[in-house]
Amino acid sequence: MRFNEIGQQLRAFRLESGLRAEEVAARLGVSRAALYRYEKGEVIKLDTVKRLAELLKISPLSLLGIGIEYYTRMAAFVERLRQIEETADQLLQLEGSLCYLTTSDAYDAALREVFEAVAERAPAPGGAGVRAASEQVTSILAQRKRAYAARRPTVIALLFASSVERFLSAGIAGSVSLPERLRKHCREIAATEIDRIISMMETEPMGVQFGLLSGSEPSGAFSILRMRERMALSLNPFRLDTHPAEQTGVAMITHSDEAVGAHQRIAEALWQDALKGPAAAARMRELLAAAR
Repeated sequence: MRFNEIGQQLRAFRLESGLRAEEVAARLGVSRAALYRYEKGEVIKLDTVKRLAELLKISPLSLLGIGIEYYTRMAAFVERLRQIEETADQLLQLEGSLCYLTTSDAYDAALREVFEAVAERAPAPGGAGVRAASEQVTSILAQRKRAYAARRPTVIALLFASSVERFLSAGIAGSVSLPERLRKHCREIAATEIDRIISMMETEPMGVQFGLLSGSEPSGAFSILRMRERMALSLNPFRLDTHPAEQTGVAMITHSDEAVGAHQRIAEALWQDALKGPAAAARMRELLAAAR
């Protein structure tokens, strides 16, 4: 058994359950310190794996990394994605208007403002829970950015012109009701991020490639993560710029060769049709100029 991977998945599934570490430890009959050691990859008995799976309401096979992983909580899914990205050599992402890992610090700051605005308008006593969810997600996102900056895996991102247009028109968190001042700021940050992508399209820095498509958008975002020994597919219904409390959906992660292969064929076909380099940058400049 790969105890490090079991520990990582244990943490992700614990976040998915909504239980605190001390609650899981108490129900399991171990100390919180022992649970944290399991999450860090300490040897764990198969019987303990079975008890944890029962407690977290998942299949023991899922905890062992066999089969499909399902997540209904944004924080749990983002945490699991972070774990896989830390060992990935290549990330192929189809996410619409931008690639989160290449966004600026200003994007993260605006995202925190949006989440804070959502928490402020949440009725008591739910506001504290909404704010806690905000902090949990933004903390994990920050860890993703730090890991990417340290390792620099290859990133291939496919964007859609129609999605970019909506992003520029509405700004970050376009589906969230915000005060006009913050909405204006979100539009400004969206324009800054698109300008940043244009610069990368023109300079084509090592390890980062963008493709721009003008056709119909697929029904859902997905990523293919290539590691040394295997590949993973993630299907993501969650928008990072929308508060976790305002989203419902089921995210999925699988290592199935069949699933990965099917999505890779779609991505390869789209990549062939995509504008790249200076041609993509020129089209993006047209979209940016039209939005202004």
